[in-house]
Amino acid sequence: MNSSLMQNFIKVAGFIGSQRHLVAVRDGFISIMPLIIIGSLAILINNFPPLGGFSFVGWMDGIFGEGNWQAVGGSIWNGTFAILGLLVAFSIAYNLAKSYGVDSLSAALISAGSYIMLVPWTEDGGLTVAWLGAQGLFVGIIISIITTELFRLLVQSKLTISMPEGVPEGVIKSFRALIPATIILLLIGLFQAIISVFIELSVFEIIFQVIQQPLQGIGNTLPAAIVIAFLNHILWFFGLHGTNIIGSVIEPLYLPLIEENLEMFKNGVPATEVPNLVTKPFLDSFVFMGGSGTTIALLIAIFIVLRHEQKHPYNEVAKVGAPASLFNINEPVIFGLPIVLNPIMLIPFILVPVTLTVMSYVALASGIVPRTVAIVPWTTPPILSGYLVTGGSWRGIALQIVNLAVAIAIYIPFVTAGARALKQNKEA
Repeated sequence: MNSSLMQNFIKVAGFIGSQRHLVAVRDGFISIMPLIIIGSLAILINNFPPLGGFSFVGWMDGIFGEGNWQAVGGSIWNGTFAILGLLVAFSIAYNLAKSYGVDSLSAALISAGSYIMLVPWTEDGGLTVAWLGAQGLFVGIIISIITTELFRLLVQSKLTISMPEGVPEGVIKSFRALIPATIILLLIGLFQAIISVFIELSVFEIIFQVIQQPLQGIGNTLPAAIVIAFLNHILWFFGLHGTNIIGSVIEPLYLPLIEENLEMFKNGVPATEVPNLVTKPFLDSFVFMGGSGTTIALLIAIFIVLRHEQKHPYNEVAKVGAPASLFNINEPVIFGLPIVLNPIMLIPFILVPVTLTVMSYVALASGIVPRTVAIVPWTTPPILSGYLVTGGSWRGIALQIVNLAVAIAIYIPFVTAGARALKQNKEA
């Protein structure tokens, strides 16, 4: 652990976790997560499957008329997932500008305006809706970073309009941003004109075909899912917040995939037939139950192994951490047991999520379990999350139960070894 390789790995991971632009991307996605969850749940409600002999959709149709009530969920979709790229362009620029200490609202508005300027127009004078949503995510990320960096440089170069004392702060900010905004929008307009004349493709089509589509294709594979599960947990083992560090990388890859599943599910395609297997809900609901490392299974293993030793330190930590773990909050366990830098727990802490990733992928790929068609809050407890993300299927619950059983079985011998080692150390 003290080798130069490990030290360099920790330094690199720490740099990535604190790098300004990656942090802004991560925080930008976190900012819009409530809208994403609301939009996802709206579509889930619109297409909720029958429970036994009761059909929620049929019941609502009987009250409000067939399909009429679903217009509400459709409108929520239009204000959330349908403009995902635009929301990202705004939120990332806001967070990046805030980190620099410049006018974050002006930077976010300039970024959103620039994004709209690049969106292709339809023949009847409207915006192409497809590029406002998840297909435009990478353009939203790129344009937010570029415009914010330009805005920062222009503002700090004093190429601004100064106002006399006594003028309201809002007016001062508006005029200070006027010249930088003019320059940036002119540059974006010139860039758009050059692209349209010489390439005859929109920026969105170029970025989607060259960058976004290939990366999403790689991300929607079992090897990619295994790598993500491994990296997340090796970072946690060294005390680094693995979820936050890799979040800025996986969010742009996996949000478009779940958005595609949601779009098809909204249009009546069964959850077993949507195309994408590996999505963020796939990882959150079937791999990271109880938090990274599926630590809810670790707590159950502790309660089983040490059921006759209530005063054992492992049991004490498990009792404290169990309530939070039900809602996928596991820092008390990771740092209290501890798992961080604990060689006994290294193997199961990495082996469990990798194993569950493989099992879950096979279950979804074979059609035994429906694929994910909804995003739920990351604090949603296991069992409920498995039911919701699979479109209301009991098979999602069954997969979570099987995964938990396997995880508990893997953790038990290591809990036994850890408890024995702790006891021997105390006696020595």
